[in-house]
Amino acid sequence: LKPGDYSVFEGSAIDDGQRISRRVVTTVTDLSKEIQGVNSVIVWERDYNEGELVEAELGFFAQDKYGNVWHMGEYPEEYEEGEFDKAPGWLTGFKGAKAGIAMRAEPRLKTPSYAQGYAPPPINWIDRGRVHNVGEKVCVPVGCYEDVLVIEEFERNKPGAYQLKYYAPGVGDIRVGWRGPEEEEKEGLELVKDVRLSPQALAKARTDALKLEKRAYEIKDFYRKTKPAKPTL
Repeated sequence: LKPGDYSVFEGSAIDDGQRISRRVVTTVTDLSKEIQGVNSVIVWERDYNEGELVEAELGFFAQDKYGNVWHMGEYPEEYEEGEFDKAPGWLTGFKGAKAGIAMRAEPRLKTPSYAQGYAPPPINWIDRGRVHNVGEKVCVPVGCYEDVLVIEEFERNKPGAYQLKYYAPGVGDIRVGWRGPEEEEKEGLELVKDVRLSPQALAKARTDALKLEKRAYEIKDFYRKTKPAKPTL
């Protein structure tokens, strides 16, 4: 997660019985936020359905000394017809929420699943991850990659529904897929753009991410107990 990494994914998913276009734009900002004493990188993500923004999110990630990447929490805003609808966010250490593993340092086949984070009801964030495959060759619009790792994400109370995330060494997420007879969304995304932002574009992303954080302070009481995000560069 290097500041200025900018990725665009395009594809489709099932929504209310209809297959719709989907676009996800991810920016690694040059912002860091201290969460329970841990400095966490802020990733700003925007999701579009049929060209309309439906969610904007700040994700918080940190790496331990062994190389494991931790998911420290998230602040997502969901929108309906361009208007704010809700913000089901959580941060580790607040209201029973706990950090989870985003990526193991040495993912291997046939190892147990792991929590990707936990937030109790009403948020009810209980996602888990497990190594589905390793060593795959995967081609997407921006190129072909060797030694790709595939992680399946799921919830224990929803058997037969899995989202697949494909990770290329030195690049990160390059594809999103699915498997299982009970998977409803059937989302499929591929990396179509992977660039490093200019200093000016990175500064603009920082400003926009801070605007989202400002709303988090206004909406979430637990967020107001944290220190403001600050530039890392």
